[in-house]
Amino acid sequence: MIRNCFRLFAIDVLIAGCAAALSDNWPSFRGADAMSQAENDPRLPETWSTTENIAWKVEVPGLGWSSPVVWGNRVFVTTVVSEGKIEEPKKGLYFGGNRPEPSKDIHHWRVFAFDTESGAKVWEKTVKSGAPAFPRHLKNTYASETPVTDGKTVYAYFGSAGVYALDAGSGDVVWEKALGAIKTRYGWGTATSPILHGDLLFIVNDNEEQSYIAALDKKTGEERWQAKREEGSNWATPFVWENDQRSEVITAGTDRVRSYGLDGELLWEFGGMSSIAIPQPFTAHGFLYVSSGYVGDQKRPVFAIRPGASGDITLAEGASSNEWIVWFLPQAGAYNPTPLVYGNYFYTLLDRGFFTMHDAKTGDEIYGKQRIERGAAAFTASPWAYNGKIFVLSEDGDTFVIDSGKEFEVVAKNSLDEMSMSTPAIADGGLYIRTRTKLYRISNQ
Repeated sequence: MIRNCFRLFAIDVLIAGCAAALSDNWPSFRGADAMSQAENDPRLPETWSTTENIAWKVEVPGLGWSSPVVWGNRVFVTTVVSEGKIEEPKKGLYFGGNRPEPSKDIHHWRVFAFDTESGAKVWEKTVKSGAPAFPRHLKNTYASETPVTDGKTVYAYFGSAGVYALDAGSGDVVWEKALGAIKTRYGWGTATSPILHGDLLFIVNDNEEQSYIAALDKKTGEERWQAKREEGSNWATPFVWENDQRSEVITAGTDRVRSYGLDGELLWEFGGMSSIAIPQPFTAHGFLYVSSGYVGDQKRPVFAIRPGASGDITLAEGASSNEWIVWFLPQAGAYNPTPLVYGNYFYTLLDRGFFTMHDAKTGDEIYGKQRIERGAAAFTASPWAYNGKIFVLSEDGDTFVIDSGKEFEVVAKNSLDEMSMSTPAIADGGLYIRTRTKLYRISNQ
């Protein structure tokens, strides 16, 4: 295992030079391939509680809904600590969470590294301090973007607060790039995570002033290119689609789904999304899956797309497919959670506690809306899978374990008794769940 490899070297050598198996790392939001699943492993737990199968838990100060990322024997998380009193987030879907004025209290933007074996803090780094220059929704945070790492450097993107590259071994800041404060829809703030591909760091900033996608040199932070986007505020993490024909950067937006070449050239686009885009695009079975599903809209689509498109591939009115869009479901998308393809099936976790299953290759329904549990709070974290099971984490901190077969069945419920909105990470036989105040490593080991 890579952990043994890491023990053989000093930390500056081990992070930079030790080759890592992807199964041992979880370097970005929803993992290295954005599939949010792990290979079957008897060490990965199917049941847990606040005491059962807990390898360790640590307190994480401040407020942040970013996901943990893991490389080798380090797990990294971001947070923002306020010197003043903060208003606690509330669970569920509701109106009244807008907070149009930013806090006047001093905040500290921080990155932490913990040891995966013991949970001991290896380092923490404050990358920025000051009063926030922009507001946020009550359920959002100033650290909702998940960092990304290549094992040598950790890249923390805090929306308009800036981008920071930190040495993964020491926590030292390698470079930083300030970004100006911008207006987001109703002052809700930002949450789009960065992604790495080759020597480029991609960030998307969709806002109410001038939206854009930018490619930064991962070693220096220098901007290689920027493409302006005719979009309002969105919160969907981009995805690099490596298919048989090319590599392309996919962005989901309210107005258009767009594909860019690695040089920033617009390759193709289409319309038909709901009024807010949050789920991340991803690929399986040779298709690209894109969805959106704001709960207040009638239009909550899912699209499956084949590679090689160019130009405008928008579906004709009343059509469910065309040359490039293989299948389309008009009302199957979720608001916050990204769907999951596991095996041959496409699973959707809906924010209000329902679950659906479709054939991933055809879009045919296997079963329609199934209620997970009556009275469960909303679901924001994206589902994940291993050992033939699907796992869905509610805002109550309850993880429901669903059998991946063609009949809907909840086989377990695991409670951590604290609000949870972060999508977990899976690495080297451990499940990492972040709650409002804690980070857990859960394992059968």
